[in-house]
Amino acid sequence: MNAKEALIALNMIEHVGPIRVRQLLDYFGDPVAILKASRHRLAQVAGVGEEIAELIAQWEEKIDLTAELQRIREYGCRIITQDDELYPPLLRQIYDPPIVLYVKGELKESDRHSVAIVGSRLSSPYGSETARKFGYQLASRGMTVVSGGAKGIDTAAQQGALRAKGRTVTVLGTGINIVFPSENAALFERISETGALITQFPFYRKADRQTFPVRNRIVAGMSLGTLVVEANRQSGALITANMAVDYGRQVFAVPGRIDSPRSKGCHDLIKQGAQLCEGTEDIMGEFEYLFPQQAMTSFELESKTGDSNSIGGQVQPPLSEIEARVLDLVGHEQTTIDEVIHQAGLPTPKVSVALLNLERKGFVKQMPGKRFCRG
Repeated sequence: MNAKEALIALNMIEHVGPIRVRQLLDYFGDPVAILKASRHRLAQVAGVGEEIAELIAQWEEKIDLTAELQRIREYGCRIITQDDELYPPLLRQIYDPPIVLYVKGELKESDRHSVAIVGSRLSSPYGSETARKFGYQLASRGMTVVSGGAKGIDTAAQQGALRAKGRTVTVLGTGINIVFPSENAALFERISETGALITQFPFYRKADRQTFPVRNRIVAGMSLGTLVVEANRQSGALITANMAVDYGRQVFAVPGRIDSPRSKGCHDLIKQGAQLCEGTEDIMGEFEYLFPQQAMTSFELESKTGDSNSIGGQVQPPLSEIEARVLDLVGHEQTTIDEVIHQAGLPTPKVSVALLNLERKGFVKQMPGKRFCRG
């Protein structure tokens, strides 16, 4: 058994989860060692306890790893872990990143430029058309559209991305081999051919109330921002939006009719500070540093008025207040992310996003071991 296979096994054991696996890895250092450990040693790990230790110690009686590995081979999907280069970098930064991801299709480095589009399953014609338009336009601009593959807004957004011949990724709330909803079978097949279907759930895991919030955290976690197109106040899309806020990501909301229940969730988000979104430019304006050729005109205009930073005669993307604060704490000597978080006095997600943005803008470089220095 190798480390990846051990992680697949740990992911299959109920009630273990990514946080406990991280605690176990900190203690044992290796996933194979975790599965070989005695119940007594496992119970000594903080946050594990006797019941979970018993489940792990008896893992060979509880799960069939050999059968799961065979299913993975036969189905033609692949498994990626946090040690893999194509594991979504933003997803690594959340509190509980998935232990493994089952992938049908292909994740690409460009998928780090992702925007999630979510909303109501019972969408109106206005909502569906708006989601389709945003999916098309964002994909045309080089962004990857991420969604949950549900009826309504999710489906429309991903149809738009496919129509633009762009990238889209579906995060499933089931095992990779289950199509839910069933009417999206053809859509999922198309997405797997040009983008990717991903999930953290093992084969044959069916959808239920527990799986959807788990899926939503991946949707929000791997995306630069989340756009809510249409949602009532009980919509799961609001869970995704709230998770995006917790991760320090941007939230956008499309306004709707004031007399429509499907608009209430979006209007509440706007009142709470989400950015009102009327078109693709409202989103692209937040991430213009990802596309320097498109953004150069605005930077040049700013430089003429003296509002932009200039280094070595080159116009530099402007920094947000948090980015400037974090940059001041990074010198030419390597600094760990924990040191930056401690000195900044800011929540971990905000510092992580600021460092990622600074790296993309060329101000800092990330070194092995999550260490940073000036670029």
